[in-house]
Amino acid sequence: MALHPVVEQVTKRIIQRSRPSRAAYLAHLEAARIQGVQRGALSCTNLAHGFAAFPANDKLKLREYKQPSVAIVSSYNDMLSAHQPFEYFPKLIKDAVREIGAVAQFAGGVPAMCDGVTQGQPGMELSLFSRDTIAMSTAVALSHNMFDASLYLGICDKIVPGLLIGALHFGHIPGIFVPGGPMTSGLSNKEKARVRQLYAQGKATREELMECEAQSYHDAGTCTFYGTANSNQMLMEMMGLHLPGAAFITPGTPLRDALTRAASHQAVAISQQGSSYMPIGRIVDEKSIVNAIVALHATGGSTNHTLHLVAIARAAGIVIDWNDFDELSKVVPSLTRIYPNGEADVNHFQAAGGPGFVIRELLDAGLAHEDVNTILGHGLRNHCKEPFLGEDGKVVWRDVPQQSGDDSVLRGAANPFSDNGGMVLVQGNLGRAIMKISSVKKEYHVVEAPALTFDSQEDFMQAYKDGKLNRDFVAVIRFQGPRANGMPELHALTPALSNLQDAGFKVAMVTDGRMSGASGKVPAAIHVSPEILAGGPLGLVRDGDLIRVDATTGSFAALVPDNVWASRSMATTDLSKSHIGMGRELFAMFRNASTPAEQGAATFPMPSPIPTTVPLHEGINADEVVPGSDEDFLFRTQK
Repeated sequence: MALHPVVEQVTKRIIQRSRPSRAAYLAHLEAARIQGVQRGALSCTNLAHGFAAFPANDKLKLREYKQPSVAIVSSYNDMLSAHQPFEYFPKLIKDAVREIGAVAQFAGGVPAMCDGVTQGQPGMELSLFSRDTIAMSTAVALSHNMFDASLYLGICDKIVPGLLIGALHFGHIPGIFVPGGPMTSGLSNKEKARVRQLYAQGKATREELMECEAQSYHDAGTCTFYGTANSNQMLMEMMGLHLPGAAFITPGTPLRDALTRAASHQAVAISQQGSSYMPIGRIVDEKSIVNAIVALHATGGSTNHTLHLVAIARAAGIVIDWNDFDELSKVVPSLTRIYPNGEADVNHFQAAGGPGFVIRELLDAGLAHEDVNTILGHGLRNHCKEPFLGEDGKVVWRDVPQQSGDDSVLRGAANPFSDNGGMVLVQGNLGRAIMKISSVKKEYHVVEAPALTFDSQEDFMQAYKDGKLNRDFVAVIRFQGPRANGMPELHALTPALSNLQDAGFKVAMVTDGRMSGASGKVPAAIHVSPEILAGGPLGLVRDGDLIRVDATTGSFAALVPDNVWASRSMATTDLSKSHIGMGRELFAMFRNASTPAEQGAATFPMPSPIPTTVPLHEGINADEVVPGSDEDFLFRTQK
């Protein structure tokens, strides 16, 4: 199938836009790589420190400079249900790597916070910037320069993007992402949402709500709704950074362990000492980023990735923007119905065909690039597979079935749930914002109503409890951008807004903050960029202004006369309460350095050229091959 013209056009535009920064990135990648094991660059003192505590056999291998050393970078903690299974992964990995003559070392841990715990709490204001903290922690773990490949253990919202950003800054090192899998299905997401709304109305007790939540989040593994955590897993599959079908196999099962062992073996195989060298910086390129955006749309994934994918691309010298997301969303069909866009959870999705089915359908429809590098080599078609446990206890892969196992959950591209991805860019005199409308009824795709401004989610909830919101309105939640207070998710407002919508009122939300990977049925224009502290026009809105949010035309405007709009001064508020306490004062440098939301709310710079010349192999004219180019990479890896 020929590539869809819009996918081709967007990809070409990204390649052209990214040419200077991508070339600089690839030059950095090549400059960091040495012939032989990476630890060969260390002095004897350096290396002795690096293996001092290791068993004798491992120490001997590390001293001999022959076999690769595989780094384990883990986000384990036992408070996050998704990350608790990682407790026993390092031993399993070390044993698996020893089986094939190499060594694995636990290089470092990264922090991992749970948005489910911090939702609506002060700690949520650290959440987004924890992504860049994780990237920095990954860099610290790898900075010892001991490693020839890496295994990255992470699942949840900011953790996978942070790990990948950190990994890309060591782009010469091959890397594989190793998930832990989702928890088994508990109380249905529909029932959970119902009880939450009842509690917001005062019609359910705290004990009833607590029992509901405990039945929903009941065991080790990822939360089963399709929020940011599980969107992460789908994108790692689509970008070829997982072993095929690894995302949604439940923890503590023989197949889960077999996949982890297989990932350990593959990490050795793609090291420079293995048979198939493939650095992670060569996997994540312009085409794989486009594939990730396509998969996000096809599965109704998290709006948070309009930030995270931008930041991930940025780390690899690739420049994308919300126009790219918007244009691709218009042509990518919706193939799944997973909560909050349906009633099923990710276990139902996996049973119906899972990621491999989606990848195959997108390739067959010409909506994704097949000619990309992955951890299995070249070609995304290798990832249209489903894992099973063989008789010898090892993983075997089979082609995914031609037909969905449940077409109420998963469909082929010829019979989609919708002909678009359900993510829309809206823009106007209020700035640029993202809307996710895949679970918003069509009658709510356009909302025109008076503005009610709030400077915090607490102010909004107080007005709701006081009965002041029983009317048509657009809630403008201001001063929630990355520079203001770290851009928290405002998902805690969802039950109240849903109740008002169910009561017959026309409501919508506009904010320079985030909503959630679980954003639902209330129309919301989020990530408004630029934010108020960067001069964004949201600070000019006043109570009573007529606001139009139109997902059908992409209009996003305050219907205020131009002369009145031009005469207004920017709103101000006291943000000190969001800058102190719960560790928030430590994150002042992140708030001050953050790029706008459309640039990923990132705190690190784009790659810039280095003044050194990357040496070429003997017999190659430096004028003929550009250092760091694709041609140079092919030459260097063809032994």
